[in-house]
Amino acid sequence: MALFQPRSIAAFLAAAAAACDNASAFAPAAPPRQQLTRVNIATGLPNVGDALGDMLSGLGGGNNNNNNNSDERETRPGALIDLDGIAFSGLKGKALSLTTADFPDSFAVRSVIPADCFEPETIKSLGCLAVSVVGTGLCTAFGFAALPVLDPANILTLPFWTAYSAVTGTVAMGLWVLAHECGHGAFSKDKKLQDAVGYVLHSLFLVPYYSWQRSHAVHHRYTNHMELGETHVPEDSDMDAGDKLYDSIELRRGIMDKFGDEDGIKVWGAFQAVLHLIIGWPAYLLIGATGGPDRGMTNHYYPYPLSDPKQPKKELFPGNWKEKVYQSDIGVAFVAASALSWAACNGIPEMMAIYGGPLIVVNAWLVLYTWLQHTDVDVPHFTDGDHNFVKGAFHTIDRPYDKLDPWGVIDFLHHKIGSTHVAHHFDSTIPHYKAKIATDAIKENFPEIYLYDPTPIPEALWRVCKGCAAVEKRGDYYIWDNRDVKDELLKTE
Repeated sequence: MALFQPRSIAAFLAAAAAACDNASAFAPAAPPRQQLTRVNIATGLPNVGDALGDMLSGLGGGNNNNNNNSDERETRPGALIDLDGIAFSGLKGKALSLTTADFPDSFAVRSVIPADCFEPETIKSLGCLAVSVVGTGLCTAFGFAALPVLDPANILTLPFWTAYSAVTGTVAMGLWVLAHECGHGAFSKDKKLQDAVGYVLHSLFLVPYYSWQRSHAVHHRYTNHMELGETHVPEDSDMDAGDKLYDSIELRRGIMDKFGDEDGIKVWGAFQAVLHLIIGWPAYLLIGATGGPDRGMTNHYYPYPLSDPKQPKKELFPGNWKEKVYQSDIGVAFVAASALSWAACNGIPEMMAIYGGPLIVVNAWLVLYTWLQHTDVDVPHFTDGDHNFVKGAFHTIDRPYDKLDPWGVIDFLHHKIGSTHVAHHFDSTIPHYKAKIATDAIKENFPEIYLYDPTPIPEALWRVCKGCAAVEKRGDYYIWDNRDVKDELLKTE
């Protein structure tokens, strides 16, 4: 695969250009031109023949035709893009190869998914809920039983309570997945039951039910949209300095200059991991961190924009949603007051050990899923003129969460939310227990546009932490810029 590294291609083409330029000592100096490489759909790897053709054409010779291409490739050429500074994930650039013409309309996708996939079954949903409730309840009961023996106020018990939080939070993440399905209408046809379950579960996690129902629907509608997306909208390198807290590319470069490239990129990656996995979710709920900039600063507990939106008609909570936000706040306030009373009566260490610690882990899992479902070093974002619903949905990435542990326990506990997310993003009313059938149908009928990255989850996370700092506009794409990072520093091997 090293043959197809973007920078290897760049060096090769630059040498070819230099040789041609030196052929005539009296040739006028040509201004530097952007190197464009055609990326094929089927393989996702750069088409070197097209790249050479583009370069030779610019030098006055050659042509842009690759006669070795199949008929399919001639009628559906890969996208033409400048690959300088673009690293490749396990997708091998596949997402960059796609053009708007490659995406079918919504009806075509829906028609290949079995009709039964769109029908929630209340009994099955309640059975899955029972699994998550019982699992979380058993973990919590074990925690309470350990309190008399292992006092959380004693610093020496921190390793135990950290492990307890990791296990309990991991199990409780299943409750969050089911709460999320309630918000999508995928839990039951009984809307009162569905909203009751969703409201209670969201409130337990200090998340306002209707607020997040609305913002998450917006996230689905505008997936990978630079101005109107919700959650994990990347920093635009061309954004005015006053509109961002810091310049991520400059900060990463500064850290690498201070600690050296190899250690510096690790420091940056660790910083990004903490920023996203620990701080990211509360920051999103409170100030709309990584939300669409054109909606202004938002708050999920208060329905009005905290700053003037660039597109007032696209505010996050329009019309009747404002009242629903306040209705959601009641449940959150009750749970928050209960936690504060618990801390006042029994001490902050006990409340954090049993409730706060696992909640932090649940939040980290949530961010991990959403971050990796929509982000990698070679997955682009789009602006309004180049975005549509199907295109956004198919820029979601399925990943091997079933291999996160040897037995697939975590994927089971989390109801396979990460390994069937493309289908979920196309139609969020598909219940999780039917998402595998829908996924198989999509893979079979649209293999050219279905994105699956086989990279193990810890390695994929580490690559994203290091390599996804900010994007820049190139043609129709917003691309993660890694010009200042050596290829080998982003590799996962």
